[in-house]
Amino acid sequence: MDFALSDEQVNLGETERAWLAKNDPIAARRPAIDDGPARLPASGLRHLAQSGLIGLLTAETGGTHVDLLVLTEEHGRAGSALPVADLAIAASLLDAVGHPTAASAQTGEHIVLPAVGSPETLALRAGIDGDILHLSGTTAPVTGLIDAHSIVLAAVTDSGTEVAALLPVETLDVRSLETLDLTRSWAVAGVDVALPEGAWSHLPPGTVAAIHDRLATFRAVDALGAAARLVDLSVEYASSRTQFGKTIGSFQAVKHHCANMATTTETSRATLWAAAVALDGDDPAARTRAVSGAVAYACTGASTTAQTALQVHGGIGFTWEHDVHLLLRRIKVDELLDGSVSYHRRRLATA
Repeated sequence: MDFALSDEQVNLGETERAWLAKNDPIAARRPAIDDGPARLPASGLRHLAQSGLIGLLTAETGGTHVDLLVLTEEHGRAGSALPVADLAIAASLLDAVGHPTAASAQTGEHIVLPAVGSPETLALRAGIDGDILHLSGTTAPVTGLIDAHSIVLAAVTDSGTEVAALLPVETLDVRSLETLDLTRSWAVAGVDVALPEGAWSHLPPGTVAAIHDRLATFRAVDALGAAARLVDLSVEYASSRTQFGKTIGSFQAVKHHCANMATTTETSRATLWAAAVALDGDDPAARTRAVSGAVAYACTGASTTAQTALQVHGGIGFTWEHDVHLLLRRIKVDELLDGSVSYHRRRLATA
């Protein structure tokens, strides 16, 4: 595949990185890190809404998944609590079904996040009885759910019909999860509702699978961003830390570590670019192969990069005050959610 980001996409990433540098999410998180889960910052939500980024994937805006990849990588790099990809996916789904909440979701007045069942368990069930849609069970983990107003839940019923419904958070049993990740909040929603006709929508066949692929891809992109930040931190540290009268970056073993980290990060980025291009395409089989291959490779690579970064930093990397552990924790959670690495490898083998 001959592919490169356009000038507009490069500028989009640079602009978002500048905003994140000015509004450093990790620095803002540090003072309250022991007080509870990270919350969605109001200033960040305003930024996404005013920039039109929540509605990026809607028909009116006409953005692509590659555009969203650029943004998501920057938020992963910065350790941001803002689920930019999740918000955009939810807004595009509401827009596609013509839901009246679509406009307020794009402006940030109504915070809506996408929810699906776990791809590895059957914890969420859906069925249609006449005109009544019954939903019960538990969703897969959702980031930012504790601050959301609603979820847009997409599911496949027991008869194979695909449906979506907007569910206010107050109608759900939201259970906050304690995870390794200290930079974002995670929660699952317990669902037990019966919705009359007009309160839910039919989806085209294959939509739920596409949503799973979108979420999995952008979870891996987030891990890529965190890994890229760890590469930069490691190179910077190796260039300044001295041992035996020399900077440790001059030692061959450390050079190899940094080179391996950089190579893994670049190749992971290439696989995820291919996955994002496939998400913009209309071939489900090609999308499955591209997404699962990229997610399995990139999440494994990000995890290896995080462990290597810890070694390069030595003793300081193990301290609470350094950012290495925050990014490592974030990567480890990304590696497990929306389909584990082993799940995507099995899926790729049968694709």
